[in-house]
Amino acid sequence: MSVREWEGLTIPTAGEFVLDKTHTRVGFVAKHMMVTKVRGHFADFDAKIVIAENPLDSTAEVVLKSGSVDTGVADRDGHLKSDDFLAAEQHEEITFRSTGVKDHAGDEFTLVGDLTIRGVTQEVALKVEFGGAGTSPYGNEVFGFSAVTEINREDFGLTWNVAIEAGGVLVSKKIKIEIEGEAVRV
Repeated sequence: MSVREWEGLTIPTAGEFVLDKTHTRVGFVAKHMMVTKVRGHFADFDAKIVIAENPLDSTAEVVLKSGSVDTGVADRDGHLKSDDFLAAEQHEEITFRSTGVKDHAGDEFTLVGDLTIRGVTQEVALKVEFGGAGTSPYGNEVFGFSAVTEINREDFGLTWNVAIEAGGVLVSKKIKIEIEGEAVRV
């Protein structure tokens, strides 16, 4: 494994990585009727992560296929793909492109970038926790991480909702994005 020590962490040496789809989950959480959490994920995605010589100059680009949204309920997935939400036929991709690392402390980093959903781009900050680096039994150099952010879906034009008689709405405005990732050197 090509690793190096940097500020108390053992990190990969500079190079390009892609996400291992079999060991990565790009998910989200929304509240339903303001009382319970509904989880989903995107089954089809690609990502390139470039670890720079100066780790704080590293970059990430992620592309999610809107039509691959999966909550485990076919009717709900169909609604999420519709014009009420992702408009997957017109906007086939959701993208994230990092613009920089804002700060870090230990194994935690703040990665800032542009998230585009339905053709609307907003800056978001992901809290990233570096999980470590190693070599798989098959000789692949990997590193792991977790990332989380919260967005207001209405900022991206996802405004469909239904008022609930007792107060509140059917689908929360705030959506939590959660990524558990394993990246492999290419």
